[in-house]
Amino acid sequence: MTSPLARMQALGRALMLPIAVLPIAGLLLRLGQPDLLDSTMVAAAGDAVFRNLGLLFAVGVAVGLARENHGAAGLAALVCYLVATKGAEAVLVAPDAVVAGLAGRSRDLAVLAFRQDEIAKLSVPVGLASGIAAGLLYNRYSGINLPGALSFFGGRRFIAIAAGLVGIAIAGVLSVAWPSLERGLDGFSHAILGAGSVGLFVYGVLNRVLIVTGLHHILNNFAWFIVGDYHGATGDLKRFFAGDPTAGAFMSGFFPVMMFGLPGACLAMYRAASPERRAAVAGLLGSLALTSFLTGVTEPVEFTFMFLAPLLYVVHAVATGVAMALMDALGIRLGFSFSAGLFDYVLNFRYAQRPLLLLPVGAAYFALYYTLFRVCIRRFDLATPGRERDTGVAATPVAAATAGSARGEAYVAALGGAANLRSVDACTTRLRLEVAEAGNVDEPRLRALGARGIVRISASALQVVVGPVADQIAGEMRAALRERGTAPDAGGLSAALGGARNVLACEAVAGRLLLRVRDAALVDDAGLARLGVRGVARPSAGVVHVLVTGSAEAVAAGLVTAGAD
Repeated sequence: MTSPLARMQALGRALMLPIAVLPIAGLLLRLGQPDLLDSTMVAAAGDAVFRNLGLLFAVGVAVGLARENHGAAGLAALVCYLVATKGAEAVLVAPDAVVAGLAGRSRDLAVLAFRQDEIAKLSVPVGLASGIAAGLLYNRYSGINLPGALSFFGGRRFIAIAAGLVGIAIAGVLSVAWPSLERGLDGFSHAILGAGSVGLFVYGVLNRVLIVTGLHHILNNFAWFIVGDYHGATGDLKRFFAGDPTAGAFMSGFFPVMMFGLPGACLAMYRAASPERRAAVAGLLGSLALTSFLTGVTEPVEFTFMFLAPLLYVVHAVATGVAMALMDALGIRLGFSFSAGLFDYVLNFRYAQRPLLLLPVGAAYFALYYTLFRVCIRRFDLATPGRERDTGVAATPVAAATAGSARGEAYVAALGGAANLRSVDACTTRLRLEVAEAGNVDEPRLRALGARGIVRISASALQVVVGPVADQIAGEMRAALRERGTAPDAGGLSAALGGARNVLACEAVAGRLLLRVRDAALVDDAGLARLGVRGVARPSAGVVHVLVTGSAEAVAAGLVTAGAD
């Protein structure tokens, strides 16, 4: 049974798909402003993404949660979101103050504008609910069989229908409970914003602590896309780009840490390394510091010391909380569309409040991190890069010399081979994996390939931190699994499935066999595993999904031939 933490992990991973769209949206919105390209079209193109975040979250989360990241789940989420929002919008009643003195077409337009503005306040939560519902429906019912007269609507076609029904239910809840939901959301926003420096400190600390599990994405979504309201724009990030002068409190504090603090930590770790090993770690720490400074991608740096020296990570988490509170107290308001690096600082300088104050604060944070890390490393003899006691783990990555399919094959081998991998996904900086046997994973070999950290979420869920190239490595691994995987013997597969007479139907889709069997109890999971099958799922009674290596189409054809014989 999947643990609650593993399910939250899946949601955190899924959230990264729609969030990945934000950098280009922020770039277009900024470039279109009068002081740059002065292009209304370009600015409108970027603003279109921010105005439709709920829709993007619905589709992105559904695809991220669905097995094989299947697009049918995204279509179902789109249906659910549109049914929910338009259904609720149709029954909202505009208050008298909105339509006072208006009649005819003017009144209709005022009512429409009111309804759209009200629905926009909950667009992201409704999008999340729609995406989660569609993803779960796909995973549970994508193989459903309906009676003969309705068989056309079975399988994946059923998901969009079911999602539409869920959308009607959401619309019904919204229409009945709208005043309470609106008051609740406003109260929640005011409570968060009213917590001031204490609330920002707690947010900053939790944000860094939750990175270990990847759940910080969920926390960030509340702060960046839900909290607060400025002319219909909700969330710290959306309000910042809408021109709210009070927005940015949940983003500003990351700039001193990411642009200055962590580079200072890298310098401290370099200076603390053994003299004979400094040259070996210089390139690693220098590239990590530059990545953090320019882009705000910090996980490769953080995983460098998170497990080798946990005390330093505690210092880092507390310092992040202090930075959030300090920037708020100084009235500094900065924002980003991707992360708190130099690129976002320069591009969004015009929207910021007191942005030049970041420079002295950043200099202080560089000195603070450098001093604290140097003192802690020396005082407690911490095993930072260049000081590790375990010489079996490489201090520098060698994956840079490996590219394409060779790199994918190397990671597959280090993770226990194709038979040990049940699923391969990625977010911004991590490989998110499901394995059959965690004991088959070769951690020293992964570190030699460039992995900066390994997080074991459960007995089968594993995360490998590799930096911004995570998505490319995941693609190379999937390609290696397709190209080099050995298909199971058709005769042996037929026997493990309970014999030819037990298999009623077989279809190959996205690397797996979708099977309808007479008696699911006859299917031998252990026998399938011995044949090299990568995973077995039973989404409903009489339906079995088998994830195979090699060509699923060839395996299905062989299975049909074996049954005919």
